[in-house]
Amino acid sequence: MKAAGLKRRVLLQGGSIALMLGVHQIARGASILAVRVWPAADYTRVTIESDARLNSQQLVVGSPPRLAVDIEGIDLNPELRELVGKIKPSDPYINGLRVGQYAPKVVRIVFDLKQAVVPQVFSLAPVAAYKHRLVLDLYPEQAIDPMEALIAERLRDAPRTTGGNNNAPAVAGNTPQPSPAPTVDALGELMAQQSMRPGPPAPPPPVVSGPDRAAPALVVPAPVPPVVAAAPPRPVQPPPPVARGGGTATASRTDRIIIVALDPGHGGEDPGATGPSGTREKDIVLQVAFRLRDRINAGSVNGNPMRAFLTRDADFFVPLGVRVQKARRVQADLFVSIHADAFTTPAARGASVFALSQSGASSSAARWMANKENDADKVGGVNVGGHEAQVQRALLDMSTTAQINDSLKLGGAMLGEIKGIGARLHKGQVEQAGFAVLKAPDIPSVLVETAFISNPEEEANLRRVDYQENLADALMRGIQRYFAQNPPLARSRQL
Repeated sequence: MKAAGLKRRVLLQGGSIALMLGVHQIARGASILAVRVWPAADYTRVTIESDARLNSQQLVVGSPPRLAVDIEGIDLNPELRELVGKIKPSDPYINGLRVGQYAPKVVRIVFDLKQAVVPQVFSLAPVAAYKHRLVLDLYPEQAIDPMEALIAERLRDAPRTTGGNNNAPAVAGNTPQPSPAPTVDALGELMAQQSMRPGPPAPPPPVVSGPDRAAPALVVPAPVPPVVAAAPPRPVQPPPPVARGGGTATASRTDRIIIVALDPGHGGEDPGATGPSGTREKDIVLQVAFRLRDRINAGSVNGNPMRAFLTRDADFFVPLGVRVQKARRVQADLFVSIHADAFTTPAARGASVFALSQSGASSSAARWMANKENDADKVGGVNVGGHEAQVQRALLDMSTTAQINDSLKLGGAMLGEIKGIGARLHKGQVEQAGFAVLKAPDIPSVLVETAFISNPEEEANLRRVDYQENLADALMRGIQRYFAQNPPLARSRQL
């Protein structure tokens, strides 16, 4: 009897010890691995990567605008302190930040804001090279209108008489070439109206973040109720689809500006493919897009001016559905998504052009490529909890046979011109697969894989200025060839 009691006591003590160890393990919390900041006109993203999921609460203070985020279960470490120095003066939303140990196992980050924001705070499970990520997206209260952004860009460019492409990120050893000066186009009247609008109030002076501010004492006014993870700003409703002529129209003069949406793939948290020498796809395709943009802005169709619209013009992430929404909002006549291919072996090489398919991929390679590109939202980081995003995604499943036929014609014209510059083609015809970024029901859309960045020789080519210039020339000629045989229908733009 005594032996049984002793055995029971030992088991209970062992269970208590195991329970205590379990509590200690939970209390230890996560380790912060890295912090990253991605400022952009659309929104600023702050990412905190850790080896375990982070729990957080946030509150907003209105005057002056601030956002406080409490991260639970962690201690302040050097990685979190690095956030202070990562805020740039040019950030459109964050004026500065403070970070400190607010309570035991609670770190508070206070963002001093330049304007009121609608924050989204959400977690991402491990994917690709990333561990757990806590994402803070700071959106403006008034969503950026792509058409207004296009007009503002045109206003900015109009006074120039000379100049070059100063926006393209530099590649080691390359010097960007000057581009033709833009010409006045059909947005002139709208530009004039835009220039007469009162400008936004000047932002407050930047917060100086010195060494003594790495972990300050944080004072926040009386608490307000925690902010529930907000849905993204409601996207501007796109105009109704415009029937296309199916390529049978005669080469007659149109009466409006021709807009080509350029979509540099990946960006921000999503680097895309990486070459053997470390070249990142997201950087290369943005440079090619800048060069093609300059050619489009200096071009015309049957005497009517052309204008390029970029779905992203800096290093930030844009979800696939939002890229399509942007193109539809500006009523683009064409959509060209620019990428750099990659494969599991370095032997694969050559450029490809893809169009959408409603009935399955044209090859197993096309299916593999579409699946890889469609994973961009997972890597880049999308708040999948928003009902709005699901609704918008459903609206993008209405692609038409006419749109796909026009896309095949555009892709064929581009392939011919790419071959004409001596570039190797991976496939001699336009391939088809279910690319999410090509699901614009009323815009001919293609995805161009410029080369295999995983091939050392083609990676080196993609880094060269002359190769990028020749590639941009070929894509521009392909666009012009397409319009020569398929003039866009005349219509008035709904702005």
